[in-house]
Amino acid sequence: MSQAQAQENRQRVTATASRMFREKGTAVSVAELMKAAGLTHGGFHKQFASKEDLVDEAIAHATAEQAAHSAVAFEEHAGEHEAARRTLIEDHLSVWHRDHPADGCPVSGFAADLGREPEQAARAQHVYINGVRNRAARLATGDDDGMAQLCTMVGALVLARATRGHPLSEELLQAACTALTETGTGQPEPQQRTD
Repeated sequence: MSQAQAQENRQRVTATASRMFREKGTAVSVAELMKAAGLTHGGFHKQFASKEDLVDEAIAHATAEQAAHSAVAFEEHAGEHEAARRTLIEDHLSVWHRDHPADGCPVSGFAADLGREPEQAARAQHVYINGVRNRAARLATGDDDGMAQLCTMVGALVLARATRGHPLSEELLQAACTALTETGTGQPEPQQRTD
């Protein structure tokens, strides 16, 4: 196998793992993963020293994809930060995103696994943390660093996925979207006193 073919195979495995891990979690077996990538199980160790190395690369791959997607949204709304921010929020809290975790946000997709498996978290946490910070920075407005907005978005998406098939799922997405877009700061408009 040529070096170019080996690199192409590695990229294919990384991209496949990125999608499968977001959809099914990092407990996906190497055999299942390699089959989905169209490669033999035996070829895994020619590409990666361990599954943990693949998890690291899969998170980095997903984070880079998300950053590119966010950059497109901001380019489409050049100079209009609030419009770009609103688009990111609405995309994140959409029914489509809820139903397609493999193509979705790595902050949401990897959170449970990294919280569940401390050994993996120690290895992959650096890339994940950078992804969290970058995503929050895209949401930042004025004095708001975007962290609370990101927490609301990720929490709502995780809850909506857990309740999919019940009307509550859409209610959760809508409630979070409304809360984050009412004033552009993630905070509801103060109520005017009428007395």
